[in-house]
Formats: sequence, C-alpha cells, structure tokens
Amino acid sequence: MKHEDEVDQIITAWSVARPDLDLAPLEIFSRMWRIAKHVDRARAQAFERSGLSLWEFDVLAVLRRGGDPFRQSPKVLVQQTMVSSGTMTNRIDRMVDRELVRRLTDPNDGRGVLVEMTPLGLTLVDAAMTRLSDAEERLLGGLPRSERERLGVLLRRLALSVDRFEPELDLPASPIND
Repeated sequence: MKHEDEVDQIITAWSVARPDLDLAPLEIFSRMWRIAKHVDRARAQAFERSGLSLWEFDVLAVLRRGGDPFRQSPKVLVQQTMVSSGTMTNRIDRMVDRELVRRLTDPNDGRGVLVEMTPLGLTLVDAAMTRLSDAEERLLGGLPRSERERLGVLLRRLALSVDRFEPELDLPASPIND
C-alpha cells in the first residue's frame, strides 16, 4: 500500500498543469521544506523551554563544542555561526547582560578578547541540547537506524552539491523578463 502525502498531491496537480517539466526536484525540495518547518518548530521549542533563543544557542553551542574552558575568540564565533562581526558584537553584549558569557582579555594578545561561557550558559546549553536531541529523535522515530544512516549519507552529498552554488544560485534567466 502506497502512502501519499500532500507533496504527492501537489506533484500530481503540477504534472497535469505542466507536463513539460521534470518535477523530481520539486518533489524532493518540497518535502525538505516541510520537514525543515517541523524541525524549526521543534528546535525553537527545545531552546525556549531551556531559556535560550536560537542565536544564543548557536553561540553557546560553539563554545560548548570547543571544550573546557569553553572560550573562543569572537572571530571563531563569527565563522562558526555565519553572522557578521557587528552582529556578533551585539549578541555577545546581550549575552553578557544575561550572564551567559563573559569577555576576557586574551592572555596571548593583550589587545584581543575571548568570550567564555559562564556556568549558567553551560547549564542552559546542555539542557537545550538534551531537549533538542530528544525532539529530533522523536521526529526521526519512524525510520529504522539503517534508513537514517542512508539518509544522512544522501543529505551530505546533496548539501555538498548545493554548497557549490553559494553565495548565489546560478539560475537561468526567467522567460518573463525576456
């Protein structure tokens, strides 16, 4: 018995409306879009229940993954969270105010600064990561381990393929503008 989802209905309608198009990419990316919405909601809830915003989690996660003593340069935080240095400065200021991180003078460069996670930041990021892991496990609950592993391999290959087009997609000109 075949299980259909809303994307199947959309593809069927488009195949009638535009039989000239290859709709296989739409089928894949429409499902990814819908899955991403569910993941975004689950992540937002996990972080909110842990007292963090998404961006706070991102910064604290970089510090946590770096290991004890949980400190990094702002440059590393910028690179790993993919935001501008101005945005990162603002985020660090706000996190200092919330006592999630503190600024330290870099012992190797008296002009440099390091950002260090506080015990409160560590407690909150660990709680958020546990909640995130649990939520994402529930989302994947319908797939056996072997299918999860295969999906992970395929998504990595797709991500590497898509990354080739950054920073901007190289799309053909629209016939509307011709």
